[in-house]
Amino acid sequence: NMDTIKILGTDDTPSVTLDAANDVFEISGRSLPEDVAAFYAPVLSWLGEYAGSPNAKTVFSFKLVYFNTASSKLLLDILMKLEEISEAGHEVLVKWYYPDDDEDMEEAGKEYAEIVGIPFEQVPYEVQ
Repeated sequence: NMDTIKILGTDDTPSVTLDAANDVFEISGRSLPEDVAAFYAPVLSWLGEYAGSPNAKTVFSFKLVYFNTASSKLLLDILMKLEEISEAGHEVLVKWYYPDDDEDMEEAGKEYAEIVGIPFEQVPYEVQ
């Protein structure tokens, strides 16, 4: 029975919810932590454990408005974990939300989609 991870976002760190029981997997906000490896370590460790007995379907949402270069590598590590789950025969979908006026964030989603062999859904939204 997996513990739930809930991290509340700040100006520099994203909100993270990893809740297998309720099918909520989401990273949102801004990602430029001072120590990016330390911030994402528990996330990657949780996903590693989750990969051992994942839900029938995992829909993972990214709703980032900004991430720095250091974070981009860790986001790829997360996507690689999801790819492992998919390759083991489980259904995985990534929803990549981006502000509809942010070409960089849209492009980032497309680049990730090309690197990892899992279904990506690009979801533009209007920033209020």
